[in-house]
Amino acid sequence: MSVTRQSDNSSQSGSAVPPLNREMEQRRDASSTLGHESQSTLSPEGAKERKDLPKGWRWVTLGEVAESMKNGIYKPAASYADDGLACLRMYNIDGGRIVWRDIKRMRLSEEEIREYELLPGDLLVNRVNSRELVGKAAAISAGLERCVFESKNIRVRLRRDLASTEFVSYRLLSAGRRYFTQNAQQVVGMASISQPQVGRFPLPLPPLDEQQRIVAEIEKQFTRLEAGVTALRRVQANLKRYRAAVLKAACEGRLVPTEAQLAKVKVQSGSGVPPLNQGRQSRDGSATLSATFETGEHLLQRILTERRQNWSDRALYKEPAGPDTTTLGPLPEGWTWASVEQVADVALGKMLDKNKHQTGSKLSYLRNINVRWGTVDTDDVSEMFFEDDQLERFSLSPGDVLVCEGGEPGRAAVWDGRVPGMMYQKAIHRVRFFGTFNSRYLVFLLEFLAKTGRLERRFTGSTIKHFTRESFIALPIPLPPLAEQTRIVAEVERRLSVVEELEAVVSANLRRANRLRLSILQKAFTGELGVEANAPQLKG
Repeated sequence: MSVTRQSDNSSQSGSAVPPLNREMEQRRDASSTLGHESQSTLSPEGAKERKDLPKGWRWVTLGEVAESMKNGIYKPAASYADDGLACLRMYNIDGGRIVWRDIKRMRLSEEEIREYELLPGDLLVNRVNSRELVGKAAAISAGLERCVFESKNIRVRLRRDLASTEFVSYRLLSAGRRYFTQNAQQVVGMASISQPQVGRFPLPLPPLDEQQRIVAEIEKQFTRLEAGVTALRRVQANLKRYRAAVLKAACEGRLVPTEAQLAKVKVQSGSGVPPLNQGRQSRDGSATLSATFETGEHLLQRILTERRQNWSDRALYKEPAGPDTTTLGPLPEGWTWASVEQVADVALGKMLDKNKHQTGSKLSYLRNINVRWGTVDTDDVSEMFFEDDQLERFSLSPGDVLVCEGGEPGRAAVWDGRVPGMMYQKAIHRVRFFGTFNSRYLVFLLEFLAKTGRLERRFTGSTIKHFTRESFIALPIPLPPLAEQTRIVAEVERRLSVVEELEAVVSANLRRANRLRLSILQKAFTGELGVEANAPQLKG
């Protein structure tokens, strides 16, 4: 499903970004992909299920319908080999299904294979994991490659004359998380469950033919639901690609008309523009095109002049290094290359040391977790002490750009001054411009570089990445004229506001899909599923 919107001035701008049109239709599509949600208020286990089972159903435990249970095999690392037998781990159980990815293989004897082999109709239950994931389960289906299971899982073999494996698996998907979260033991950061705890899991059991009918109905409704979810995921992917295209065009001078293009139109129309650089003449005696507007080069020189004039100790002033342009591509007419150091002061915040810093003013400060792409989250901020001589050094002013040094290096947002007296810590670079510069333009540039992998080459560290000050200040930035920066930012924000609105609709419908899935399962295990009029519906 393509997602495009035609801008009002796209025919005039020369933008290389595919237009994002029909936003209202996209909103309707995203909302109608999923139908009316069930109003059932039953909990996953059913608030009254032990009293209100349908006629012919009965309460049993999983152990009562199990033929056997067995913990998986443990083997040392030396037993793992690419030519061995597939061994299912806890990572291979997801959403009630076996997920065939990142498969480990091990060499086993025929006796070990017979003892630990998984057969069609077996149920695999995860017994060691984080508390919210322990107890997840999946049925072993026919056609799966021959495999065994590792020690963090339990194989449950059911009495096939009493219970359908798929029926029990869906029951665990519906009610297992609550049951096992309440009953698991905590062991060194991980939760674990035992075979007896699995055996006590409560199971509302209808006759076998009714179980098979319920399983068929669940799978029919899940298939329809997944079709809607797939469509929503497709919209998400299209929106992500569109956002990337907008940022790319913005940073390459193709999103809005450049100052040079506008100046040419004025010259050709005869409207004329008073030249900025008197005396610069072309051969025919007319003012050169670059003299009719402030170019990026002019802007850079103006910023450098302000930088030099406002330096605290001018006797020690050192000219900042420009970028290495030998490997950089061409820029649009009127743009120039600059380094971050040329246009802004970059400073890390205060190091957090609770034991050392116990005097001064206790103030709120931002961590890198508070800096999201394009926005600052102030709902969860911490406090630490700042001495009087640190207040100005680590303060924030509206228009400062905050850039993450670690975590997700390069992630950036503009500080809007919403909380007076806010400070910042060492995991963040504060970028404060020497002269007039559009802060949002730098944020969009950093997002473009980060999302395309071009920023990562400047990070240090093999496992934990850092964006050091030395690397950051040397970053080359394509510098357009100031007026063009303003138009670029306005157009990016206009387009991305539509993207973000659509993303919110899609996310809401994906959450709705999860609730619909739970509703289907709730109805299944209270005997209500299968009446078409009452079942949650999907619209095509």
